[in-house]
Parts: sequence; C-alpha cells; structure tokens
Amino acid sequence: MIEVHRNLFVGAELDEQRLRGDGGWFFVHACKEPYHRQALGYTGRAAAKGHPEYLIARRTGRLILNLVDVADVNFITPEIVDAAIDAIHLNIPERKVLVHCNQGQSRSPTIALLYLARHTDIFRGLDHVAALGAFAAIYPPFAPARGMAEYARLNWSRYAVL
Repeated sequence: MIEVHRNLFVGAELDEQRLRGDGGWFFVHACKEPYHRQALGYTGRAAAKGHPEYLIARRTGRLILNLVDVADVNFITPEIVDAAIDAIHLNIPERKVLVHCNQGQSRSPTIALLYLARHTDIFRGLDHVAALGAFAAIYPPFAPARGMAEYARLNWSRYAVL
C-alpha cells in the first residue's frame, strides 16, 4: 500500500483486509471478486444484469465495483470509474481512502491515476504517456492490464486537468 497523494492510498486486497474495521478509512473495492459478489450475494457467474447494484454497490464506508481486469476496454464502463473517482473526492477531505483491487497493479492504480488527473495539478499539462511515467514513479507496482490501460488512454482528455 502506497500513499500516492495526501490521504489517497493504493493497494491490494491484503491491505484492505489489514485495515478492515478501522473507521478512519473509506474503501473503494475495485474488484468483483470477492467484494461485489459478497455484497450482492450471488453465487453464479455474475449478478443479474437487472439488479440495481449490478455495476456499483454502496455500503457504509465503502464503494464496491463490479470491475474485472479484462483485456477488452469495452467491458469497462465510465459509470464505474466515475463513481470511484467521485467517492474518492467526496471522502478524501475527511478520512483516508484506500483504492484497492486484488493485486494492486491494474484497476486500483488506474482509478487513482485518473482521480489525480481530474482533481489535482500533479499531471497538469502532461499528455497521457508522460502522466503514466510520472504516476509509475509515484506508484512503482503500476502495471495495468490491456483493458485498463486502454481505458485510461482513450479517456485521458475526460479526466485530465489542462
């Protein structure tokens, strides 16, 4: 777990488990397994598409995303990423925020990168490639899967402060 900006931490499932129950934290669970599955209680391959929390489940102190580390960017919806960024922004003034996925390499750091692009000046004036390099210096485990890397590239102008 690494603090990438004041009160914003990026990490893995083990980091969340270590901090669970600490009221000073807000958690963004950027992974379907096991968090989204447990929150909704489904046992099959996926939650029912008609379920009101199919993409995003909100619970006290946490946001739970139905986000899988896929190769195809078409399976990553802006609604999920935007909800995560909004939750970080809403909670970061009051408490520490941990954005995590299973291994802390792809989904959670990509969300943190896009949060920083939208709500800070860290990457101001940088193009997508330069911002990736700057973020990797802050968070060395950053290794986005093809889908998350492509999502950040295709949507950089939606998030970046110019």
